[in-house]
Amino acid sequence: MNTSKPTIKICGIRTIPMVVSLGTLAIDDIGFVFASGKRTVTPEFAGTMIKALRLTGSFARAVGVFVNPSMDILAETLKAAPLDVIQLHGQESPEFCKEVKQRFNGITICKVYGMKNEENQLNIASQLNPYQGYCDSILLDTHDPHIGGGTGEAFAWNRIPAYQDWAKEVGIPLIVAGGLNPDNVGELIKSYKPDGVDVSSGVERDGTKDILLIKAFIERVRQND
Repeated sequence: MNTSKPTIKICGIRTIPMVVSLGTLAIDDIGFVFASGKRTVTPEFAGTMIKALRLTGSFARAVGVFVNPSMDILAETLKAAPLDVIQLHGQESPEFCKEVKQRFNGITICKVYGMKNEENQLNIASQLNPYQGYCDSILLDTHDPHIGGGTGEAFAWNRIPAYQDWAKEVGIPLIVAGGLNPDNVGELIKSYKPDGVDVSSGVERDGTKDILLIKAFIERVRQND
């Protein structure tokens, strides 16, 4: 389990004013969604937002969220948007992750694992071991067959420790997403001590990121870390 402060990622950013506001806050990662969905942005606009973020002096990492991208899509996106992290939300294979690592030198890869609550935990090692060495972190999110994340639904948290054991054994961070918000993230931090948390819809009001909810989320994380 994590003994240091968990990282905080705010995902699904779509406006320059919001990214500038986030640049003044104590967060670690800011996510831009390139997969199809209601929070999608173009690589060109993401590049503009990342430039605005850097002008604030923020060192928060720029994370690109993809679902089953082609290598060409990744290359085209990275030309327009200087990402620090590629977050893969689909059924990307270990071989694909290896190729990404080899082709885009210095890029960090976060592989997302969709949690199906009815699924048994007997095959964790067999499912994740092939990714060892090709991914820099694992993110647990609520499984959805249609979209890559941001559902606002939580999965069964009692499944987290088994994945934490695997992540600790291979020496990579374990991040938790899925239905987090200012009201429940403190409980997650106290009970399971993940290496990081990732929020999107839980800090939105009427479908739009709300800076007060974001600040409350950050405060709850730091109060309980």
